[in-house]
Amino acid sequence: MSTRKKIQDFNGLAFKPTYRTIDGVSIRYIESDRGDAMSQALLLSPWPESIYAYESIWPQLSQAAHVVAIDLPGFGRSEGKRELMSPRAVGEFIVHAADAFGLKQPHIVGPDVGTAASLFAAAAHPNRFRSLTIGTGGAAVPLQLGEPLLRWVYAPDLTPYRKMGGRPIVEHATRTLERHVLSDAAREDYLASYEGDRFAESMRYVQSYPTELELLRNLLPEILTPVQIISGRRDKVVPPTNATYLHERLPRSDLHLLDAGHFVWEDSADDYAALVRAWWVVGHRFAASRQSLHQFAAEA
Repeated sequence: MSTRKKIQDFNGLAFKPTYRTIDGVSIRYIESDRGDAMSQALLLSPWPESIYAYESIWPQLSQAAHVVAIDLPGFGRSEGKRELMSPRAVGEFIVHAADAFGLKQPHIVGPDVGTAASLFAAAAHPNRFRSLTIGTGGAAVPLQLGEPLLRWVYAPDLTPYRKMGGRPIVEHATRTLERHVLSDAAREDYLASYEGDRFAESMRYVQSYPTELELLRNLLPEILTPVQIISGRRDKVVPPTNATYLHERLPRSDLHLLDAGHFVWEDSADDYAALVRAWWVVGHRFAASRQSLHQFAAEA
């Protein structure tokens, strides 16, 4: 029988989520103490969650780097903007967010909807990011998605979702957590983040997958930023074939499939945090070195 793990919520921290305007959009974020950390990291909210998804791993990550977590535009409690509801647009926004927070060459942690956006950002801005940690997000072409995500991607009309409101949809999603016990603050934040028509509007992002992921496919072999891919071995919403698809095409990538479903950053929090910290310290350097050796061998 699985053990469900309770963690301390963000309310116990000395610093609280707050807002700033980036590109005319009000963005919610939380930032760790800068301290004397040598590394910087930008964390992107997964869907249908928010920056509270990082509660359980925040202490481990913020000890290893100066960390900023943001709710992406239209997700969590950040303001939405129709023209930002696609991976390519959000990829450019990520660069502007890093600029706004003074992050010179941060590691990016972008699971779920952050996966394609982070890759677009790295493709358009080589050397802007030290590394990416992605996974559990749609990537493969043809699309390889499970339900209910596939149904959302091809929904011909958002009206039924507006009428339903986002709270019951998010409530159902949180019930698929296997081991992790949400804090009261996180649960309420997830529900409030997508109430009313906010969930329906956020669906526009994944509805761009059929065209956006086709474009991304051609860019993958050219992305030289080191990429760590972490996914759940039992993810039925975004099957791990999406992770292996990326690993096979990204020249500097590492792949880890953990014993979890979709919400791997919560249900396998300790393993997830350990992998990310090790990647920040040395793993991303080895990934870059392996690609260099492979390139040298191919040219020899």
